[in-house]
Amino acid sequence: MALLTISGDAASRWEEVARGAARTLEFELVTEARLSQWMTEEFGEAAIPARMWRAAAVTVLARLSKEHHLAIAVEASEMLFPAMGQVLRARVTAPVAQRVGNLMLDERLEKPQAVEGLRDLDAEVKRLRKARYGRTALDPGIFDITVNAAHAQAAEMLAAAVARGFGAPELLGAAADELQFRTRLELAQHGIAPAERAQVKRAKFGHPSEEVFANLLDFYRIEWQHEPRTFPLQWDKHGQPTKAFTPDFYLPEFDLYIELTTMKQSLVSHKNRKVAMLRAIYPHINIQVFYQKDFQDLIFRHGSRLAG
Repeated sequence: MALLTISGDAASRWEEVARGAARTLEFELVTEARLSQWMTEEFGEAAIPARMWRAAAVTVLARLSKEHHLAIAVEASEMLFPAMGQVLRARVTAPVAQRVGNLMLDERLEKPQAVEGLRDLDAEVKRLRKARYGRTALDPGIFDITVNAAHAQAAEMLAAAVARGFGAPELLGAAADELQFRTRLELAQHGIAPAERAQVKRAKFGHPSEEVFANLLDFYRIEWQHEPRTFPLQWDKHGQPTKAFTPDFYLPEFDLYIELTTMKQSLVSHKNRKVAMLRAIYPHINIQVFYQKDFQDLIFRHGSRLAG
């Protein structure tokens, strides 16, 4: 897989450099507009909270990266992904005088107005960075490649540097699944799921972890039922149940009951005892105590069928 992130100085025409480099590299160009469209298709028309924008964007891009090499020309895109060998981060710069001149030509402004306009554009970029990533400062050390847009062959120079940096790029496989899982978990913890969620009748969950788990199941298009059955475990002399157990979820596709658990050992032991009793009384019932890692293993085991 090859993920190339490109950002640049306002009014440097860095988007044109990105477009030329993507064309030369034969990478799929991702602009702000295209990414916004894909995110709408994934999550519906409701606005994604700014603090969750990064996770939502990475969820979409990780899926696409399994099929395409991506050149992501989005402001501050260098902060989208964690440190990964498959990601190169490029920055396009230009002298202030050139940026002012570009605004004068593009917007038909006099120089004083262009100077003021450039100041406003720089401030807007800082506001966007603050909203999406919680920081305004640009970290020059994060970039692998820096190109000056004042050079007539800036796009070709960027493409050549990227080609050398990547060598023979390969599409992302399991790494994309893991990246997607982690961002979907982050979104699920904030109650954000795919657009199809609006069509699903929501259960009344007894614990926040259950809703997070349900959100994750929705992300992976896995059918689920919440507490669909209660199993008696002990009876009195009249045959009336005195102890029973209701697993948190049932996954019809896997014929699997799931009891979620926390990391608190006392709760884990208590639940394990109930599960052991259920298995002894109902040996035909498939039930498992689930940690987060168990769900991740389930997703990765079934591969692209669930992770798409």
